[in-house]
Amino acid sequence: MKVILIAFSLCCSQILSAQTQFISKGKIEFERRTNVWAELKGSFAEQIKKATPQYQSYYFNYEFDGNKSIYQPGRESDAKPGFFGSPANDNEVYSNYSTQISIAHKNVFEKSFLIEDSLRKATWKITNDFREIAGFNCRRATTIIMDSVFVVAFYTDEIMIPGGPESFNGLPGMILGLVINRLHTTWYATKVEVTGVNVKNIAPPKSGKKSTNAEVLETLKKSLSDWGEYANKYIWAIMI
Repeated sequence: MKVILIAFSLCCSQILSAQTQFISKGKIEFERRTNVWAELKGSFAEQIKKATPQYQSYYFNYEFDGNKSIYQPGRESDAKPGFFGSPANDNEVYSNYSTQISIAHKNVFEKSFLIEDSLRKATWKITNDFREIAGFNCRRATTIIMDSVFVVAFYTDEIMIPGGPESFNGLPGMILGLVINRLHTTWYATKVEVTGVNVKNIAPPKSGKKSTNAEVLETLKKSLSDWGEYANKYIWAIMI
């Protein structure tokens, strides 16, 4: 009986191992969804709500191969601009996890920047909470960026690249879900494809004024000096 139990355990272990997939190349679609009503205040808020959908969604593609990835706008959305507009709709972020370098193209008002800098360093706290996203079992992790912005991420170690939407990275697997409550915004993978990836797409953007994150941040602070409390949220949306 003991021999039978051992054989059965080994068989189950082999079946589970065969079912587990480890992906090093693929394409992920993300839906970025924002509650635009959350920023509406004042006497005209209710009138604006009647003419503006509560949520707006934009889609982005994240393509990866080995230790390189590109995050860029995907299929068209029918979303309409929110009350204050929607920054970061055309962000492109190339990440090289071997060299720890990021090259991003971002538009800030009428200016276009090509930002080359080190990958973001975040201190993640991994929890024992899980949820399923796009067919993958994902583990919850949290961190704080830009001094005070609390971030929740859900990652899977079945996709081996340590990346995520925008500039997020640093977990032991791919981030398929992201929540930033202070921006009233979520990023969730809608699908993961492992075939039909065009490796030529995984290349750094080239247009824009060469800059660093610190230089773009300084430009934003000067440009938004009279925006009051909304300035920080605009800056966070651009700099994530």
